[in-house]
Amino acid sequence: MNSQAEMGALLVVLGGVLQGAFAVPMKGMGRWRWENTWLIYSIFAMVLLPLAVGVYTVPHLFSVFASTPAATIAAVALFGFGWGCGSTLFGLGISRVGMALGFAIILGMTSPLGSLLPLAILHPDQLWTPKGEHLFVGLGIVIVGIILCAIAGAKREREQKSAAAGAPEAGRERSSFLAGLLICIASGILSPMLNFSFTFGTKLTDAAKLAGAGATSSANAIWVPALGAGFLANAAYCLYLLSRNRTWGEFRGEGIPYGYWLGAVAMGLMWYGGICVYGLGAAAMGSLGGIIGWPAFMATMIVTANVLGAITGEWKGASGASRAYSWLGIVVLVAAIYVISRAA
Repeated sequence: MNSQAEMGALLVVLGGVLQGAFAVPMKGMGRWRWENTWLIYSIFAMVLLPLAVGVYTVPHLFSVFASTPAATIAAVALFGFGWGCGSTLFGLGISRVGMALGFAIILGMTSPLGSLLPLAILHPDQLWTPKGEHLFVGLGIVIVGIILCAIAGAKREREQKSAAAGAPEAGRERSSFLAGLLICIASGILSPMLNFSFTFGTKLTDAAKLAGAGATSSANAIWVPALGAGFLANAAYCLYLLSRNRTWGEFRGEGIPYGYWLGAVAMGLMWYGGICVYGLGAAAMGSLGGIIGWPAFMATMIVTANVLGAITGEWKGASGASRAYSWLGIVVLVAAIYVISRAA
């Protein structure tokens, strides 16, 4: 691997660390409700930053949109909206089951589905080739990893609550974990749609290149409508909760630290920054970008989220058996991502 590819690999890992760590500030913002934090984060991560980067890196960005077929823009936005629904569920899922399990389950599903479904639609003849077989096997391994993570999460909830909770309350905790698990699985099904925006938005990137955008920055034209449409889904649910829970006042509540606003902005910077850094790294790796870059990115996110989850006390009070199930599930999910990478 030459020096450029090595630098690309480091950038891919850095992007994964940023993405895996983006939700950490939420843990220190307990006086805000979920909807307060998620709305501010979404504004920066899905609207302001993609637009700023797009305008800066794609010459005549809005002319590029005008010259691209409306059907392409609509497809990019539609898939972006579907991803936005998955993103909303992502935030709800990690708030219920924690960063460690949430990232593992959701990203474990996102990796194979993000590759398998576009292959089935665009190249159905390749489904029964070695490429398709790797994706199917990877999806099967993902299911095993999710089962292990689910066992770990259920055991953790019982162990953390057993000393203080009575039987009825313990039942509610199990029900709460089950709801969180289902939310994570739904997010894992919807989240790959951001990759569909990229896959089916090639006419938009071609138009960006014709306008003078570089090969590595042309994708920034896609993120503007895709993430913007995704923001609509996130914002709609946040606005609903703000009204239902009457938590608008929490933005200006007495004693609310200004650091909460900075924390939400930092979440947006880390999340979108991770995407941008990954894109630069994958491009620098050349042909290795698609083979090693994407699975390394996903695996780094999972490991980062689990390490930070452990550091911030998500597994406090859990037994060694619960932790073992969790790490075994993570190892299985990382193995699945490796198998999926062999399909490239």
